[in-house]
Amino acid sequence: MNPDLKSMTRKELEKLQARVEKALARVTENEKKAARAAAEKAAAAHGFSLAEITGTAPAIRGPKPKSGPKATSPAKYKNPSDPTQTWTGKGRQPQWFKAAIKAGTSPDNMEA
Repeated sequence: MNPDLKSMTRKELEKLQARVEKALARVTENEKKAARAAAEKAAAAHGFSLAEITGTAPAIRGPKPKSGPKATSPAKYKNPSDPTQTWTGKGRQPQWFKAAIKAGTSPDNMEA
């Protein structure tokens, strides 16, 4: 069945195009299913699942595992006028550190 494309109207050609695109989508989907089945069979022959090989294992639903408390970093600097005030050197600088630097104290002199 070869339709005579030269004698068809635009509307008839567009309908034919839509049918062809739908048929191509269906064939593509069937080919994907066949390829997946063949890949699963080959993986199973070696003792694996396709998800294990591709690294696409489905996500496990449920609560997230609880992590322990975060480890705190040791103090790197301490306030020379109040040794109870310390800073790890990470994050924003505390006011006492900024004031000491402004007053001319070297960060090396404040190391804990």
